[in-house]
Amino acid sequence: MSDSLWCDLTTEKADTLADYYVEVMGWKKEAIDMGDYNDYVMMKADGTPAGGICHKKGCNENMPNGWIPYFTVSHLDTALQKSQRLGGTLVGKIRQFGEDRFCIVTDPAGISCGLFEKNS
Repeated sequence: MSDSLWCDLTTEKADTLADYYVEVMGWKKEAIDMGDYNDYVMMKADGTPAGGICHKKGCNENMPNGWIPYFTVSHLDTALQKSQRLGGTLVGKIRQFGEDRFCIVTDPAGISCGLFEKNS
């Protein structure tokens, strides 16, 4: 079974929703410079990351709206092949995060998640 690693919220209203979660959840937001706009890492009161809130533009313009959970997999390429064989689709390309790799998939029911291979 894969472990849940992270959640991102992708939306056209990232600034507004980041403020919403600051008020409702008590999270703090840390801006991540994306060039001409900021995305946010949302931090719990104890300083641990709770997730990310991202604008639906730039590298995230093709991401589905809503929360996207990321699950760890042992071998990303194998998991992606199985996903496609079973009716899933890839959303965008495989992306790098340091030495780690991930890709968003949509399952046969249209539900999205990220598959994340930790190499660091």
